[in-house]
Amino acid sequence: MTKNGKMILEIICSSEDHLTAEQIFLRAKERSPRIVLATIYNNLNALVREGHIRRIRLEGSPDRYDRNTRHDHLICDGCGRITDIHLDDISQELEKETGVSIDSYDLNIHYLCDECRNENT
Repeated sequence: MTKNGKMILEIICSSEDHLTAEQIFLRAKERSPRIVLATIYNNLNALVREGHIRRIRLEGSPDRYDRNTRHDHLICDGCGRITDIHLDDISQELEKETGVSIDSYDLNIHYLCDECRNENT
């Protein structure tokens, strides 16, 4: 892993938020003023490919990046807020249902948060 890759991984793992590449870039620029956005994207792709981080894809929004620990997500369809939730691992149930060996899965549960629900009423 490159020096920049380690810095980007540290930024992601130390954040409570699910950061976009642009947000990671701004935080990285504070530490390394000469870094460019292309370096961020190249390292994010490598970190995802190597399994160090997770990419969260949401339709109509920029990709977000998250630490690679076993957890799932609540996603507000109004404001896009992503919240980590920790549910029991359902790999065995998925394997029984599908008949295939499950390496991993991502569970995104969509809802409207209280703020968005109140705005819509």
